[in-house]
Amino acid sequence: MRPRSRRLLAVVAIAAVAGAAGALVRAAVDEDDAAPDAGDGPGADAPTTWPLRGTPVDDGDPDPTRPALAVKVDATVGGRPQIGLGDADVVIEELVEGGLTRYLVVFHSHDPDEVGPVRSARSTDVELLAELGRPLFAWSGANPTFRALVEDADLVDVGFAAAPDAYRRDADRRAPYNLVAAPAALREAADDGDDDVGTTPPALFAYRHEDDSAGPVGAGVEPASGYRASTLGTTIEWTWDADAGGGSGAWRRTQDGSPHVDADGDPVTAANVVVRTTEYRDSGVRDSTGAVVPEAVTVGEGDAWLLTAGQAVRGRWVKPSADAPTTFADLDGTPFALTPGVTWVEVLPAGTGEVVRP
Repeated sequence: MRPRSRRLLAVVAIAAVAGAAGALVRAAVDEDDAAPDAGDGPGADAPTTWPLRGTPVDDGDPDPTRPALAVKVDATVGGRPQIGLGDADVVIEELVEGGLTRYLVVFHSHDPDEVGPVRSARSTDVELLAELGRPLFAWSGANPTFRALVEDADLVDVGFAAAPDAYRRDADRRAPYNLVAAPAALREAADDGDDDVGTTPPALFAYRHEDDSAGPVGAGVEPASGYRASTLGTTIEWTWDADAGGGSGAWRRTQDGSPHVDADGDPVTAANVVVRTTEYRDSGVRDSTGAVVPEAVTVGEGDAWLLTAGQAVRGRWVKPSADAPTTFADLDGTPFALTPGVTWVEVLPAGTGEVVRP
């Protein structure tokens, strides 16, 4: 992997979290059943737990050794309602120009029939994608600087230019919010490519056991009713709903004052919300209006929160060097323990958000 693509964004601890989680239990599995590392591709020993969701692999599920598929999806009012969000294992929200945000939507355990609207890449995406082994990446374009970064990264390119037959224009949406991709066609395009088809993603998080309803314990744990954040262009709110998720509870998302629903009318929810306060710097690129395109800083340390099971866990993230894994831990140094299920990761500047107490 080239040095640029090895600059991993601080989303999760990979090997460090798994190895340090002596007090934690991965969802219904022993350590020997954990997902293979990023060097193992399709055909490797199959994990018994989905590495990006922490739930058991069931009969009839897709091949758990397949690569992850990451899709760049619009987050603005023009792109709503988004298609396919409900099938994601992980959604990462990052800052783009003008104080707006955009999603990197990651599928592994499930693929929707379609996903979109698909939008352009940013330099931060390359560092996010490096956390996923060698994933497939669907995107709709970028300026020459960012395009070169994507082309140089260690990933499987299934963007619009590389796999145009996997995309269509939705006549009911206006450009540039009308490009929709079919994940099955994206995976087929990857299989037909000259490169190998990617690698199985590593297990990104440590999880509590599925029947552990008590929630997290330890230093910095407190009841929480939600999390609220506001950038220059986007207001985000997560609210705990104990009756959601079939009675197990979930965090419901609101954006710019409106409940967030997908194209099927289903509310956007998450079992976990990980918030990582992150400095953004000038990438050196300007958009068509002359606005600075920001780029997340990846090395250092800062504050972090885990929202899970109706509680908030205060912690810290640490990434000492570009090649080191990022660790997320509570105030006692114990790695965050997530609820098995969907996780949203909010990569936001310091001072933009706060936990909402009951």
